[in-house]
Amino acid sequence: MELETLTSAMHEFVESKGWLAHDSPKQQTQRNLAISLVLEATEVLELFQWSEETGRPDELADELADVMLYLLQLASFSDIDLGEAVMTKLRKNYARDWSPETPNARDTGNSAASQPHR
Repeated sequence: MELETLTSAMHEFVESKGWLAHDSPKQQTQRNLAISLVLEATEVLELFQWSEETGRPDELADELADVMLYLLQLASFSDIDLGEAVMTKLRKNYARDWSPETPNARDTGNSAASQPHR
């Protein structure tokens, strides 16, 4: 399924709940969406607590869907083309040195972390 279709369905749902209204108790701000994204991701992790496998694939699917919905919404509200962002990040990752001899491997020198400290 296309990201645009999923994003549209997500926006339709959020609008139907009134969460885009100025006086909504569930304001859809970047900060609130980022917090919700992390909280949902911890629910994914919780399914694996004390086990290497969840054994509950339906619950895992629900939690992964929650994570994706918040991710889509945060990207949309931030004017980020998520598909483009993923492809850009993959290109950066291909350029990184992933060898075990390189602790905290970085990209080919374009990131602030790989620049010398002044």
